Amino acid sequence: MMVGKGVEDIDIGMPRDAYETGKDTPTFNAYLTIIVRDSEGRVTKIHRQRSHSPTANFIGLMLPTVYFSNTNNSYTLKNTGNGTCSYQPGIGTNYYDIAYPNAASNYNTYLVMIQVGSGQQSNPYNAYSLASPIANGSGAGQLVYGQLSLPSNVTVSGSEVYFNISQTFNNQSGGTVTITEVGIILYVSFAQPHNNYSSGCGQTLVWYDVLSSPISIPNGGTLVIYYTFTVNP
Repeated sequence: MMVGKGVEDIDIGMPRDAYETGKDTPTFNAYLTIIVRDSEGRVTKIHRQRSHSPTANFIGLMLPTVYFSNTNNSYTLKNTGNGTCSYQPGIGTNYYDIAYPNAASNYNTYLVMIQVGSGQQSNPYNAYSLASPIANGSGAGQLVYGQLSLPSNVTVSGSEVYFNISQTFNNQSGGTVTITEVGIILYVSFAQPHNNYSSGCGQTLVWYDVLSSPISIPNGGTLVIYYTFTVNP
């Protein structure tokens, strides 16, 4: 047997459909954009960085129902007050599920806010709250939190689909306020819509970022934070 000859005759060229197509990069990205204005409304800083820190809470909420039915396991979520709750959705009227929108009862899960802080954590996955949240107010070291802005729909641009959430913060503290961390807070409720029963976790951190550099907001200035989530960027 001429094994060597046979091997030499095999066409081992890579098929053309396996070549680099330019579509092998990740199809999902998240970005954090921050714009700072002074008391006169002039832009003093624009900061943009890649966001890459879903928390363990986010991962648990994204698990498919089949995971719970196949394993009969629950998932433990931790809220911003360090309290825990058990999440085990399923198909049927006796399961506590997250319904969105939940028009059958008052037990909605919704976005609460983008929260800012002055601390940082080395392991965002395990974060259940910001390290040092900045309070909502006009006292020393505080910021006035504006209303969260949510899109009514996603934006389609060529092969890209994206949406933004944003929030404005005003500095009425009398001094400069510096932020180093940002997070997204959900209010998580589980409901049996048919039975009008509910349970849940309350305010829950689902996304967390440490800024690549601190950002200072002067007294009388404003800060606008945009989270952009894109598919096929």
